[in-house]
Formats: sequence, C-alpha cells, structure tokens
Amino acid sequence: MNVLLSLLHSSPEYESLRTMLDTGQTAAVSGVSQIARAHWIAALHEDTGRPVVAVCQDEMAASRLAAELTAFLGQPPVTLPSRELTFLDAAGVSREWEQRRLRILYDLSAGRIPVLVTTLEALQLRTIPKSTLYAASIRLTAGGSYDLDKLTEQLTAAGYTRASLVEGAGQFALRGGILDVFSPAHDQPVRAEFFGDELDAMGFFDPVTQRRTENCDEALLLPTQEALPGLHPGGLSGLCADLQAHIARQNRRKTPNQALIKTLASDCEKLENGVSFASADRYLALIYPEFACAADYISQDAAVFFCDHGNLQRGARARSEEFGQTLDVLLSSGTLAGELCEFQAEYEPLLGQFAGRGTVYFDSFLAARYPETLPPQKLLSITARQLPGYGGSLDTALSDLKHYVKNEYGCLVLCGGKRRGEILKEMLSESGVNALLAFPLTKAPQQGQILITDGSLPAGLEYPDLHWAILTEGQLLARREQKPAAKRKKAATNRKKLESFTDLTPGDLVVHEHHGIGRYVGMEQMKVGGVVKDYVKIAYQGSDALYVPATQLDLVSKYIGSGGEDAPVRLNKLGGDQWQKAKARAKAAAKDLAKGLIQLYAARKRLPGFAFAADSPWQKEFEESFPYAETDDQLRCIAEIKRDMESPSPMERLLCGDVGFGKTEVALRAAMKCILDGKQVAILVPTTVLAQQHYLTAVRRFASFPVTIDVLSRFRTAQQQKKTLYDLSAGKIDLIIGTHKLLQKSVQFKDLGLLIIDEEQRFGVTHKERLKELSRGVDVLTLSATPIPRTLNMALSGLRDMSTIEEPPQDRYPVQTFVLEHNDQVVLEAIRRELARGGQIYYLHNRVETIDECAAKLKQQLGEDVSIAVAHGKMGEEGLSDVMQSLTNGDIQVLVCTTIIETGIDVPNVNTLIIEDADKFGLSQLHQLRGRVGRSSRHAYAYLTFRKGKVLSEVAEKRLEAIREYAEFGSGFKIAMRDLEIRGAGDLLGSEQSGHMMSVGYDMYLKLLEEAVLEEQGEGALKEPECTADLNITANIAKTYVTSGEQRMDLYRRMAAIRSQSDADDLLDEIVDRYGDPPKGVLNLIDVALLRARAAAAGITEISQKDTSVMIFMAVLDFAAVSACCAAPEFKGRIFFAAGKQPQLTVKLTKGEDALKIAQKLVGNYAVARSSSTESGNP
Repeated sequence: MNVLLSLLHSSPEYESLRTMLDTGQTAAVSGVSQIARAHWIAALHEDTGRPVVAVCQDEMAASRLAAELTAFLGQPPVTLPSRELTFLDAAGVSREWEQRRLRILYDLSAGRIPVLVTTLEALQLRTIPKSTLYAASIRLTAGGSYDLDKLTEQLTAAGYTRASLVEGAGQFALRGGILDVFSPAHDQPVRAEFFGDELDAMGFFDPVTQRRTENCDEALLLPTQEALPGLHPGGLSGLCADLQAHIARQNRRKTPNQALIKTLASDCEKLENGVSFASADRYLALIYPEFACAADYISQDAAVFFCDHGNLQRGARARSEEFGQTLDVLLSSGTLAGELCEFQAEYEPLLGQFAGRGTVYFDSFLAARYPETLPPQKLLSITARQLPGYGGSLDTALSDLKHYVKNEYGCLVLCGGKRRGEILKEMLSESGVNALLAFPLTKAPQQGQILITDGSLPAGLEYPDLHWAILTEGQLLARREQKPAAKRKKAATNRKKLESFTDLTPGDLVVHEHHGIGRYVGMEQMKVGGVVKDYVKIAYQGSDALYVPATQLDLVSKYIGSGGEDAPVRLNKLGGDQWQKAKARAKAAAKDLAKGLIQLYAARKRLPGFAFAADSPWQKEFEESFPYAETDDQLRCIAEIKRDMESPSPMERLLCGDVGFGKTEVALRAAMKCILDGKQVAILVPTTVLAQQHYLTAVRRFASFPVTIDVLSRFRTAQQQKKTLYDLSAGKIDLIIGTHKLLQKSVQFKDLGLLIIDEEQRFGVTHKERLKELSRGVDVLTLSATPIPRTLNMALSGLRDMSTIEEPPQDRYPVQTFVLEHNDQVVLEAIRRELARGGQIYYLHNRVETIDECAAKLKQQLGEDVSIAVAHGKMGEEGLSDVMQSLTNGDIQVLVCTTIIETGIDVPNVNTLIIEDADKFGLSQLHQLRGRVGRSSRHAYAYLTFRKGKVLSEVAEKRLEAIREYAEFGSGFKIAMRDLEIRGAGDLLGSEQSGHMMSVGYDMYLKLLEEAVLEEQGEGALKEPECTADLNITANIAKTYVTSGEQRMDLYRRMAAIRSQSDADDLLDEIVDRYGDPPKGVLNLIDVALLRARAAAAGITEISQKDTSVMIFMAVLDFAAVSACCAAPEFKGRIFFAAGKQPQLTVKLTKGEDALKIAQKLVGNYAVARSSSTESGNP
C-alpha cells in the first residue's frame, strides 16, 4: 500500500502541509472527502515518522476512519473509546470500556501508540491525571523485592477486589506466597510466586483452566477504574473529610439541600466502612483536584488532525447542552454537588492545548470560522473526489477506466485477488483497453497506464489536478495477511465442562452414583484411627445423612437438571429402591434413543449420496472475500462440513453456536461448494423475518458471483411466488431461502444437493415428516443457536455428527452493564439517550398478562411520537413476524418484549437493553439476553434492574450477587455457559428424554446414555471397576494450603477421578502452579487415587486398614496371583489369605511401617501376578 501513499508526493499542497507540520503550525485543508482524509493522514504519518492523532465527531466516524487507515497502513490504529460516567447508585457496573481507556492512556503517555483515532467526547472527558496514573500503577519484575501486605494495600487502593478465584479484570487472589492478579493492561491474569519478599517467578494463566500458559519477566498492574476514592491526595479519610466539609457548608446555608446532604452523608458512610460504591465519578473533582483529560496524555511531537471540524463544533455544542440538562436533573435530585460539576473540557480551550504542535483541520468545504484558540496560519484547497466502489460490476469499472485513459490519468485498480485481476484484465483487453497486472505493486502507474493490483479500500479516489485515479471493488475485503492473528487457542483441559465443582455451595443438590439425589451440607473433618480425614456430608430424605470420604468423591456429581433453577426436585431416601428405579427408567429411555439413532444412522449410510468435488479456485475466492477474520472454531467446522460433503454418504451434521458467532458464514461456504457442482441449495428458516435476513446476507455475500438467489415467504405476492416455483423446478435458481412454504408439495427442485435447516426445533411434527422426504439422499446441515455440551457430543459420537462454534468473533465490543434498583427516571433517561442517537431499545418485561399495560405506561411517559410495540410468545406467528420485521426496518423504536428475543434475530441498531426483575433470571439467560445488544461498533448498554425496596429471598439475593459479579468481572461465565448447554441438550434430545435427565441429573444420564450407545453397537458397556481405599494415613487438603472450601471440593473430586500416571502428573502440575509446593497430605491423596485405579483394574474392590493390618478384597479369586503374593519375600511370615464370600489378603505391619507403601507393594505384586496368570489362560 506504500505506493498508494507515495502518489501524494507530486502534490505541492501535500509538500506545503508537510512543511507546516514540521514547523509546528496549524493548517486548514478543504476539498478533502472522507477517504482522502485517511489517505493524507496515512501518508503524513509514514513520511514524517511522527505519531498522529485523528479526532472524529462520533463513534461511527471514528470506526470508519480506523477501517480506512487500516487499509492504507496495513495495520489497525488504536481507537480510544468514550465512557459512561456513573452518577447513579448502582449495585454493580461493568468497567471494560474504562479499563480499555486506561490501558490506551498509559500506552499513549509512554509513546507506544503511533496512530490514535478518537472522538472529541473521549478527549474531553475528565479522567485520572497522568502523574496519578503512573503513581497508582505497579510494575512487577521477576527478581524484585516487594512487601506483600503493602502490595495488597496498593491493589485495593487501585480498585482491585479480592476474590478466591481470579476470573475477570480487576480481581486478585492471595494464597500463601502466590499472588494471582488480572490487570487491565494484559489480556490474561498474572500469577506471581514469592519466596519471602522476593518475586521468584511469574507467568500468565488462563482464567478458565487456571493453568499457566506462558512465563513472563514483567507485568504492569494498572488501576481498574478512572475514579478511585483511594487515590485522593489524603486517601479515603481525606475524601471523607472533604465530603464532611461540603455537608457543613450546606448546613450553614439558609435553605440547605437536604437531598444532597443525604447523598453526601450516605457516600461518606460507605467510604468509612470500606464499602465500594459504583458512583465515585460524582467526586472526580475532589479525588483529583487537578483537572485532566485524555488530551493531556498526547505527546508533544504528535500531529493532530481534526476531521470535519464544523461537525466537531456542532457536536460539542449539542453534547454540552444535553449534558447540562442531565446535570440539572442530578443537581435538583441532590445526586450531585454544584461545585463538583466540571466533568469535561470546553471545546475551544481544549483545542488551544495543541497550539504550536502541528495541527490540521480537514474539511470538505472551507469553514466560515475556526476556534480562536487554534486559528489556522494557512488555508489550503485541494480537489480529491471520492468514487463509489464498482462492487464487482466490471462494466462500471470499464467505462470509468476508458474515460481516465483518454484523459491521460495514471490508474490503479484494486481488486479482491489475483484471479479477479486476471478476469478484469481479460475483459479490458476484449474492450480494447490495455492493463498490466502488478502483484505485488512496486511502482506507481505512468500517465495513461492502468495497473491492476490486489488490496481494497471502502471507496475509490480521484485527484484531477494530479491526474491520478484509484478504483476499488469497494467494501473492505480483508486480505489474508491483514487479518488479526486469532487468539491463542486454549489448551484442551482434562476437566470436562460439566464436572467443575468450584460453584458447589452448601444447599446445592448432588447425585451419588449409588444413593441418588441428596443435598450437599458441607465438608467435615473427623478423626478416624488417629488420623484426621475429610468427609463430605450429604443430607437425604428425612433426617438421613451420608458421609462420603473425600477420596471417593468421583462417585458424587453436582445435580444439574434441564428445568432451570426453579424446577422442584425430590430428594431420594437412603436405602430405598426409588433411585434404582429412576436409574432403570432413564437407562431404558436412553436405550430407545440410542436404538433409534443407530437405525437412522445406518439407514442414511445405506442411501447413495453425492460426493462433491474438492475446493475449486472460485470457492477459494469466495472464502477470501469474507470481510472478517475467521475464528479457529469456524475454520474447524468448515473443514468438517467439507469433509462430509466430499464423501459419498449423505451428510447429516448439526452446527451449534450462539447468534452472531458466524454460523451463517459457515453455511454459505457449504452452499457455494454445492452450487459450484451445479446443484441447488435450500435454506429453511422458521420465520419470515429470518428468511429476509438470510436473503439479504446471501445477496451481499454472493454479489460478485453468478449465483441466482430467491426467497419464498409470505412477504412475496402470489405472482412472485408462482414465478419462483417455476424457476426453481427449471433449475434457474441456485439458492432458495424460505419458511415452511418450502415444504409445500408444489415446491419441486431440479437437483437439490444441500438442505440447510435453521433452528430445527421450531418446526412442527408434520413439517419434520416432509423434511425427511425432502432430505432423502441429500446432504443436510442443521443450525442451532443453543450450544450443546461437548460431553453430549462425545456420548453421541458416530451417531450424530456435531460441530460447535464456541469462540465469539474477534471484534465483539463490551456491553456497558449496570445492576441497579428499578428507577423510572434512570430507565427513561436511558431510552431517551438511545433514541437521540437514532438507536432502538429492547425493554424486557417477562409477564404476558401485564405487558400491554407496561407498554402503555412507557408510551405515556415517553410521549406519542415514540413508536412502541409489544412482542411475546403467545402472539400468532404472523403478528410476531410483522413486529420483528418492523423492528428490523427501524419503524419500531422501543420493543417491550418477553424472553422471546433470546433466540431472536440480529438487529444491529438495538443497542440498549433494559431488564425488569433481573433477579428472577438465571445467569445463563442474562448472558444470552445481553448478547442481543452490542452487535455493532456503537457503545451498547444493559440495565439489569430489580424491584425497589423489595425484600429479596435468600436465593434471589445470592442470584443478584452472582449477577453483580458477572457484570463487573465476567465471573460465573462458565456456569452460565453450562446451564445454557444443558438447555441445549434438552432441546436436542426432546421433552421425554429431558424428563429422565431431570430424574437422575445430567452427569448420570450421560453415563447411562454412553453405556446404552455402546451396548446397542454391540461393544458391551464399559463398566468401570470400582475400588474403595481407606488407610490410616494423613490424606487431606489442609485448609491452610487451599483456603476456599469450593476449590478444595473441586480438587478432591478431580483427584478421585485420577485413572493413570499422566492424569496424576497433570493435576499435580496444576496444584503446584496454583497453590505452591503441596504438603504430604496432598501427595498422599494422589497416591491413594493412583492406588485405587491400579487395584480396580486388577479386580480388587476394597483396600482397608484395621489397626496394624492392611487388607485387600478381591472380586474374583485368582489363586495363582494370591500364591505369587504369599510367596513374595517381603511379606514372608506376615501375609494371610482368607477365602470365603469375598477373598481377602491381609498383611501385618511392622512398627513404624508406612501403610500406603505396603498397600502399593501388595497391589503392585497382585496386579503383575494377575496379568501374567490371565495371559497364561488361568482365570
């Protein structure tokens, strides 16, 4: 792209501007179109080598300029976002935007950002002064010396919250000499190991697996928010003194503002009691007496460009007025103090800060006036026209190029790739126009010459005075090398997703393999045989209780049903047969399911299918024109689908992934593969709106390819439908998208090759029958927005092919989340602000009976000119689809709805979500609902509200706390995903199977299903032998070593599940990494787990110790193995064998002998002897 930038060297205006920048002057340049600004900024940055800052009027303009600069410079600039000041009393607020700002401001002041794009608002906002940011940041260096107590104090002052497990930015955990901390400066948390005061070693770790990913020598711990009470010059007590002084001043007035006094006193009390409060922004002026904004962080040698300064000025004025109105409301309600209201820099003084540095005003037209604080010393006028992209229409490109060659212009044509360039060159030469291919581009074209090269810009450019023209296909086609490197893939963990115990709290339901569903009471330590051991207490029906040794926790799993959190579950009775019956019923049902699937699979395998050809150049070209970076998951799924399509058996694959994770792109690639082999593709969707959305996406994606696309839905007239059906049967349509209308008997395909079904569970039984007919011998790809657990996928492997996309797309922006008491004023303010920027709102009221009333109330409050509609599940299909269509078209501004939007359509313009009674939802639902906003580059907001003054039940209180942590740190994300997956499993398996899943819990159901599948396949169930071990040795995890009860439970369970030496090594590595060197009790636990595994494999069912005797009990008598053990010299004279109902070997211990070592020897000898006797043909 540097040749593109060098084109400007022949412009006298460009050289003049460059000189002015070098001498620190200010220039005003007019006649510059949008794309030309980016061209000039990129060229000046490249030529002067100076850092540049481009200031835009709003987020949309900033993201557009950032995309254009990326195209010219080859790498993306950094964008400084604005943020929301929090003045309201919220229970929790997310801080991702703030943390992103702090990271950028720190890098900016350190001179590490060569190109910055920002909005004027982001520059104006009051923030932490540079000196304070430096003082509050902590740099950890391996080998350095630190006082851990002081470090903890510093972290608390910098806004960090102490937790037992670090999951999100702004949390830290301290276990002995190990400090885990998640700083906004890094993408992953840091684990620092101290030896005394010396920092011994340091590395990043994955918050999901808690395992170290790479070592590092240095880490920067930035503050976690911009307004931190602890950073007041006098600390918290200093801020409290200031607040008291304000209260005293108010009280001395004739008419004190009682509401303000109440606010100040309440905040002062919170600070004195060390309670964090979300609205510290109120006191920015007290915390940082010196006013500072982002402009103070820009280095002296940076060149600053103001894009479209007329709009900048107007925008600043409008924002100032709007902000003034907001402040008036807050002042009158006593939320803010009048003398503390300086929250943003004024427009003209702010620009005055850049005087003498080298600044440029870029405008399309010459402005009437410029700021007095930064007047331009010279006015430059240039002519640069923006050309529309020819968008794959080569005829348009042809006529333009003929005109340019005739007028002696040097022309550059940017096209999507070499293949497209060759096609264009051929077309031009057929029309008598000569063009040269330049891959790569090394020099500029001469006058009258056309060079075709690869690359892309959002629009073309013409410089009439310079006789240059740049033509482009338009829309930024991401070139492969420009795509950001995909995030480092997380290493697979040995912990199945559903087995995590970290979220098990007393009162939760658990399932014991032999005794059924009980309630987890807690962990208790008991002294048995002179040794302290840990037991897990489980309460059953009545007053029954069961104590399970911690070493046998693999028999216990958390109960997870498919009915959400509120479904009632009955506890089992100890010793009753009710559990066995429930297990038997669930097993029979699982068997039926397995049988049905196996028959279906076998029948499909017998059907002749069509083997599609390997990828052609067109296919590759189509894939390269995808404007985003594919995630690793997407690439894997695409490869799996193509493999299926290229095989001769018909494909039947399920593709799961959340809305917006890129399933459609994967499906369209499969469609292209099918169309290139001359076959037709049908995409079947449940609603008219989705049909319309898929149709528009497909038309956009296939725009530059000769593919005919049509749609069949009730939005088409009878005449149009008739023509579509005729063209479909004649083979004139390659890709048809439709609702259940596609399933009518009148629909005939000429040669259907691929059927793509979106949201299969939303089609009725009759539709499914017709689907079966339609899909006979055809490749079928089903898409589902509900994720499916990986464990279920494994259980059904070979019966149902599944591909899952779990990784979100790279450029998902954080959603600014507030958790607060419902307050009409706040809600209406949020709605009005979204409407003011032309956006739309979801207002979630989850009760159908009162939803119309709620909508009417909002209408009354917001005024008649705001269009409000209602959507819920009890509406008819047509009514609902009309509402959704109007929403997509932008006719509805506020949609009052139920959770029906959860699996809804993508509406990028909806960027505010308000949820009533958020404490009634599970985390999984809130997570899915919040994902409905924030789908564009604009800031999105979610307000999770709960009833005012309502006395919350303990469950709701717990849930609200979880929601607050989820909003602030993203904690609980794994649990949310797990609950979602279980719902997905319920959808996939159907309602009858869900009932059985409820009766035995998900983990148990899965075990039964796996056994059933193996039995049906004739492989015989893998019945894992079990062995219990109870030795009088210290085998526990000391509370001093792992303080959190949940984490101890998790470790016990994972230790009990050890089956091999590699399992043991892996877990031990993790334990050492997370908690430091383990005490003897922990090592013994791992040894006992290995011993149990080895003994079970050799047919031993129990290992126990009574006083000074160690005994092993065998399931079957193997006389040869027993004899070999008795003959072993180390047991001579102290080993006894007892035959009987359960054969046993007993070894007497000598004084001071280690029971564990003897047990290991005995089991080892027996296992070796047993395997050799089995090989020689003995029992």
